[in-house]
Amino acid sequence: MPRLTKIYTRTGDDGTTGLVGGKRVSKDAPRIWACGTVDELNSSLGLARAFNAQEDSRARWRIERVLARIQNDLFNLGAELATLPEDFRKGMPRISRVQVAALEKLLDELNAELGPLKEFILPGGCKTAAALHQARTICRRAERFCVRLARGEMIGEFVVPYLNRLSDALFVLARWANKACGVKDTFWQKRWP
Repeated sequence: MPRLTKIYTRTGDDGTTGLVGGKRVSKDAPRIWACGTVDELNSSLGLARAFNAQEDSRARWRIERVLARIQNDLFNLGAELATLPEDFRKGMPRISRVQVAALEKLLDELNAELGPLKEFILPGGCKTAAALHQARTICRRAERFCVRLARGEMIGEFVVPYLNRLSDALFVLARWANKACGVKDTFWQKRWP
């Protein structure tokens, strides 16, 4: 396993970056937009975890475990996007039906505790929930970039379904975090007083 001993290489000074396998592409290539947005999403979940660690919530440990697993999945998803199909090797991690099913199970469990949503809600609430709502919007952007990438290049079969399910899971997890913190969701008002 390669280890980083030096962070700067100067190889990107020409506006290119290396993919897994060695091929160099422009830093504004669709694949790099997708990878970069997945990385941004992962960073935003790191912020949500930092906020969650400060919450006085009965759900703090459950949220921590869920977000730690999702961050690991996203790191694998980013590596998958950074690897051209011909450069995949046996044993390289990929997003599969297993990770999509895990998100669906999480959604079902959390929704059962929350009950039906009857109104649109505005993003916000406790710090953890607000960060999760922001992560949800970044997730949707990552999904859009992956859909665009898939129009012209091969990507993993479960990349888009995973991101689609993840954005739903982040929305529900934000609502669940608010409930655990004793903060009510703010409902959208059709007419402002």
